[in-house]
Amino acid sequence: MSLRARVLLALAAFFALTAQRDPILVPEVSQHEIQVRQGFTGTELLLFGAILDPDGRRARRDYDIVVVLKGPTEPILLREKEKTLGIWVNAHSTSFRSVPSFYALASSRPIDQIVDERTAAIYELGLDFLQLSPTGAIDPEEQARFTTGLVDLRSREGLYQQVGDGVTISDDVLYQARIAIPSNVRTGRYTAETFAITDGRVIASATAEVEVKKLGFERLVAEEADQSSVLYGLFAVALSLVMGWGAGRLFALV
Repeated sequence: MSLRARVLLALAAFFALTAQRDPILVPEVSQHEIQVRQGFTGTELLLFGAILDPDGRRARRDYDIVVVLKGPTEPILLREKEKTLGIWVNAHSTSFRSVPSFYALASSRPIDQIVDERTAAIYELGLDFLQLSPTGAIDPEEQARFTTGLVDLRSREGLYQQVGDGVTISDDVLYQARIAIPSNVRTGRYTAETFAITDGRVIASATAEVEVKKLGFERLVAEEADQSSVLYGLFAVALSLVMGWGAGRLFALV
């Protein structure tokens, strides 16, 4: 069944169960589970859907679509290095309570042409409006510097993305966006949220979920590291010693 047929079928079922006045947004993703196996080099996730008026007709006003794919949040400690006497050493540091492990935004137009800064901040629409929740007291300028550095680092790793023309809209009804999932993506539950926006106001939103799972040996290692961190650490140290000893013996024989 084609993407268009799947979306329209879902809309028909939805209309039969609701009589709301607000526009109806039905999102979908090309795969609800991404399997990370040995040799995984990344993949591409397709987010698509449609928006119609409650009577089942094409929306009678122009709108923009913004899709956001967000990974599990995690606390992190960020350190800043500075050069002292020719040596790079740790200087200032700060902690964040809830940093998205992955964040990708695609929109039909650049965000600053769709909503104002207040609305963007409320819905976290864009890398400039991520709410990372720093812990403790921190100078606003220092916080901005650390936040910018973190976003830049993860953007270079492919974990943070923002594409201002990444959503295409067909027939004023169907939309789609493609988001690159890098090989270093973290496992866990991801939320794909879609926003329909008109005149700078969010008129509809809906979510879908994607699960990123490790399979095979990688999954076993990840589970042991999570459930038995002490034993995993001891095993890793022992393995390093054995490999180091083996390498030393091999070079001694050459």
